[in-house]
Amino acid sequence: MEKKKEKKVRNQDSNPCIEESDDSRKCLDAYNYDKSMCSAYFHRYKNCRKYWHNVMIERRRDGVKPNMPTAAERQEMLAAIGGKPY
Repeated sequence: MEKKKEKKVRNQDSNPCIEESDDSRKCLDAYNYDKSMCSAYFHRYKNCRKYWHNVMIERRRDGVKPNMPTAAERQEMLAAIGGKPY
């Protein structure tokens, strides 16, 4: 069961914030888990999750399936707005 959960978390199509999560973890490793040194990374991750959660809610409301855009769709969406808004 643990492997299945790990695959879902690392799946590009279901988790739009893998990059931000990895960056936060790398910062913690680099600064010996001093969270105060990594607040910018945590903030970026939180904003990423919030942004894509709102997209998911909007798609669900509009009846678009799947609720979370695929990785390819997200890249197109971000390119259309000129990059990451978070």
